[in-house]
Amino acid sequence: MELLGSLPATAARSKVRLSQEVTRDRPRRRSPRIRRKGQRQQDHLSGAAKLELEQEFRGAGAATAGQRLLQAEAPAKKETKVVGVSGRSRRHETLLRWFITAILYAAFLGLGTAIAILGPTFQDLARNVNRNISSLSEIFVGRAFGYMSGFVLGGILFDRMNHFLLLGVSLVVTTVGLYFIPFCKTAVLLIVMMSVMGVSFGILDTGGNVLILDIWGHEGAPHMQALHFSFALGAFLAPILAKLALGTSVSVENHTEPAFQPPATNRSSEADSSPLFGLPDDMNLLWAYASTSTYIFIVSLFLFALFFKKSSGQEKAKPSAQGYRRAEYHKTLLCLLFLFFFFYVGGEVTYGSYVFSFATTYAGMEEREAAGLNSIFWGTFAACRGLAIFFAACLQPGTMIVLSNIGSLASSLFLVLFNKSPLCLWIATSVYGASMAATFPSGVSWIEQYTTISGKSAAFILIGGALGQMAIPAVVGVVQGQYLDLPVVLYSCLGAALFTALIFPVMHKVATLPLDRQRKEDIKSKKQKALPSSPGI
Repeated sequence: MELLGSLPATAARSKVRLSQEVTRDRPRRRSPRIRRKGQRQQDHLSGAAKLELEQEFRGAGAATAGQRLLQAEAPAKKETKVVGVSGRSRRHETLLRWFITAILYAAFLGLGTAIAILGPTFQDLARNVNRNISSLSEIFVGRAFGYMSGFVLGGILFDRMNHFLLLGVSLVVTTVGLYFIPFCKTAVLLIVMMSVMGVSFGILDTGGNVLILDIWGHEGAPHMQALHFSFALGAFLAPILAKLALGTSVSVENHTEPAFQPPATNRSSEADSSPLFGLPDDMNLLWAYASTSTYIFIVSLFLFALFFKKSSGQEKAKPSAQGYRRAEYHKTLLCLLFLFFFFYVGGEVTYGSYVFSFATTYAGMEEREAAGLNSIFWGTFAACRGLAIFFAACLQPGTMIVLSNIGSLASSLFLVLFNKSPLCLWIATSVYGASMAATFPSGVSWIEQYTTISGKSAAFILIGGALGQMAIPAVVGVVQGQYLDLPVVLYSCLGAALFTALIFPVMHKVATLPLDRQRKEDIKSKKQKALPSSPGI
């Protein structure tokens, strides 16, 4: 009975404990007023925590935070410094390129003057060595041979030596030769001096063209035109300089004796017994050559200064060396350009050399008119080389070559058809000189677009021009002597213009053939990708 009586009481107590446990485990529900009060306390604690953290940051943590801030700002300052240094480096490199280019312009101005000074002083040099002009023609052969040797030597050395050192040495050799030429008293010594100077001319010609291409790359067309304009300007100034130095007294004396008579026996004996060096008969001849050589020596000093400037070595002088490229038909292009320059330079020199004789003997002009015709040819030639600097900035070299070929072909054909009309001769000669002005520098700039021109490559194509300068005028002189009734000079110029007009399209086709093939392959590949793929079986 007691056991049965205690069971209800035990069950009741177990029920109460179970209810308390469930109530304890259930989340406590708060009234809205209690929840708002708790939120305000939490916000107060959060604000206090923030204030404490801020005080800690301003105190002991300020150094660490400042270090982190400085570390974050350090890359920005470093980047700003790098950008500033890079900008100064680019400006320095640009100024250096322009300075080197200006020195090359000055060097080619002296080169043109040194080559052209021989013409107006030739009679005085012949009298200085006790010879007449006809017996001293070997001087031109010796200089031409030295010029070609300079092309070969310059092409080899330019790829192995410092460019500025090589060009500076060549200018020093030119300076020494110009100083000693008026003192030469024997024809053999004079020819040897001219040959040595021809070597230095060839080295400077090769190196100047290659260095302009290396410095400016695809932007070199206007600078190439300016380089050759400097040469033409020097050739134009040489007769003026000679006239100022020599005056008119010597020329009158020289014209009193026949220029083409064979040398007398007593003169030969005097030449054999005379010393190698001696003061010239006319000291004005010395001043004409001394002024030119002094200018060239000053230019050489700038080249040596560039050589000794270690920070601006050849790496900075050749920014385009990283973009070295070689055309697929590199050798074929060089051979075609060799022939192109052979006929172009041959036609130019032939007309410039024989236009005076042609005008007096065949066209019946007076000597004064013939001299004017010769002057108008070289005058338009030099003027249009100056204008070509601006045209090269907006026209491609290939376009300028095509325009030059059209002008030279049309003007030479006009000369052949109307060779007896003085008015036509004046007009056609002007157009012919203008058309020939930009061809050579445009040809060098054109081939640089497709393949890199090294020293040897430049020497090879320049030898083509030198051979044309020697061969075509010599052949024309022989043939003209056999056929006095025919304008052989005009026929040769027309033939040279025709050959250059035919060779250039072949050159362009050979240069662009790999590009056309690649373009066709790309088009074929795009068409194949555009075709729908066949469904799988």
